[in-house]
Amino acid sequence: MPDEKTVSIPNGLRGMDLLDTPLWNKGTAFSDRERDAFGLYGLLPPYVETLAEQVGRAYEAYAALENDLERHIYLRQLQDTNETLFYRLMLDHTVEMMPIVYTPTVGLACQQFSHIYRRPRGLAISYPLKDSIEQILRNRPNPEVDVIVVTDGERILGLGDQGFGGLGIPIGKLSLYSLIGGIHPSRTLPIILDVGTNNQQRLDDPEYLGWRHERISGSEYHDFIDRFVDAVKVELPRTCLQWEDFATPNARPLLLRYQNELLTFNDDVQGTAAVTLGAIIGASKVAKKKISDHQIVFVGAGSAAIGVADYLRFAMLSEGLSEKEAVSRFWIVDKDGL
Repeated sequence: MPDEKTVSIPNGLRGMDLLDTPLWNKGTAFSDRERDAFGLYGLLPPYVETLAEQVGRAYEAYAALENDLERHIYLRQLQDTNETLFYRLMLDHTVEMMPIVYTPTVGLACQQFSHIYRRPRGLAISYPLKDSIEQILRNRPNPEVDVIVVTDGERILGLGDQGFGGLGIPIGKLSLYSLIGGIHPSRTLPIILDVGTNNQQRLDDPEYLGWRHERISGSEYHDFIDRFVDAVKVELPRTCLQWEDFATPNARPLLLRYQNELLTFNDDVQGTAAVTLGAIIGASKVAKKKISDHQIVFVGAGSAAIGVADYLRFAMLSEGLSEKEAVSRFWIVDKDGL
């Protein structure tokens, strides 16, 4: 017998307004008491399901789909309909579904973002609205936000410039922060800074939903980012701002520019570096050698590689090396050579 306890719904949500609110919609799991209290009789099938029954039915539908993109679309639709069911399903099938919600499938979803778009999630801040960024932030779905993940869509995974489609990355990453990190979904905010795109395929696509303009750069770009950060400091001063999938020429400079102005980090630069450093520290203990005993070769000189090199250099300095000695232990190779 389903639990008859009546949940407390904020803002006086009732009827279809409640069913259209993913954070609070329980679908067929609303009890008879809740259906009466919230004006749901007649809007739902008569049978009251348990959450376990809902999960079983949702997984059956998921398993019947033919490819990973269809599975990604299904899970995103479920997230935009009933977040409780979405996260319960994800928790029950974490290993199977994490690669569908995030990498690698999210890359294809970003490429197809305008074609598979269903309903709004997060905020889109486009360059033509640069004078209204504070107002846009005030339009956020929920007032209290613990973490923002923001991208400008220029370096999406290994796929390059996806423009507005890059919004799929913050959405997917924040889903994992709720799933694995326990951050309440209502306190997360995905944001795309739509500054145009240099991806001609996107610009030529009649269904592309982003700002149809070549990507801005130089002083225009940096002024826009300044405006965005200033608006975050005003509207969400206690919120952690994570930079995600910015191109190498911008990723590190943006981090250095703003790291002392607000709580902020770049996952590509710092998150990857922290995990890599931890692994190398562990391996060094097993090998009974210091990190500074090694010569380290990087293939590629992107944001992640340089971030890892920085953290390893800090570790070598802590082991007693001078700056010059530490730097001499690194060899970085990219497409142009050493």
